[in-house]
Amino acid sequence: MTQRRVLRRWLGAACAAALAVCAPALARAETAPARVVSMNLCTDQLAMLIADKDQLHSVSYLAADPGASVLAARARAYVANHGLAEEIFLMRPDLVIAGTYTTRTTVALLRRLGFRVEEFAPETGFDDVRQNIARMGAILNRQERAAMLLADLNAGLAALAASPAQGSVAVYSSNSYTVGPGSLADAVIAETGLDNIAASLGIFGAGRLPLESLIAADPDLIVTGARRFDSPALAQENFRHPAFRAFAHQVAEVEIPDKYWLCGAPFTLIAARILKQAMDDRQRATRNE
Repeated sequence: MTQRRVLRRWLGAACAAALAVCAPALARAETAPARVVSMNLCTDQLAMLIADKDQLHSVSYLAADPGASVLAARARAYVANHGLAEEIFLMRPDLVIAGTYTTRTTVALLRRLGFRVEEFAPETGFDDVRQNIARMGAILNRQERAAMLLADLNAGLAALAASPAQGSVAVYSSNSYTVGPGSLADAVIAETGLDNIAASLGIFGAGRLPLESLIAADPDLIVTGARRFDSPALAQENFRHPAFRAFAHQVAEVEIPDKYWLCGAPFTLIAARILKQAMDDRQRATRNE
């Protein structure tokens, strides 16, 4: 047997083995799931944006909360779930979508029962957003729809990059929390061209920002989240402090609803646009003084 023939036979066997391993996965990828259940606020919204009509059966109850979900009105058209294994089992989905931090017991039990579960990690930057959009399109067999969303996202980011804002910003939320590098909100701030003071204060991810540190950093813009609760809450006391009120009057302040940067999606650009517009308005007002 010639060396070339041996090589051909070896390659043929290798290809056959590879196809045997990959064929089930390829077949599964080519077959669009017909009954999908999402258990996570962020996967809920990506699925609603990408899924075909009647493909998505259920989303988490949080998806219908207008304070947390951009697509709250749309979510009411789906069956709501509370992430319980027994309720999802009775829905008989052929695909369950969860976050990597979604109820671990439920995810483990559903897999043991033979359900296909796909998990999505939370986004900490726009590369993560792109990857999750593309992956959602792949597992739902809706690649063209995902490609359209990616094109819209990239166009929006390009527009921001073409006209970057200048200045510094501090996120100051309930209970004096802020966000730094390693968070989606920080990535949004970076895309606008602004500097987040959290990094200079050694805050990464999420952490407390003492009022004294906020005032000492003297940012050009303060970004607050939701400040109107249905009833009084101790979590809002930091906004009532006399020192904060006095400082907020000296700098620009803008409220970005939490729902716009809790999850990564094309609508995350709304947070960036609100932020950039607020800084542009501040600079315009300063020039006119």
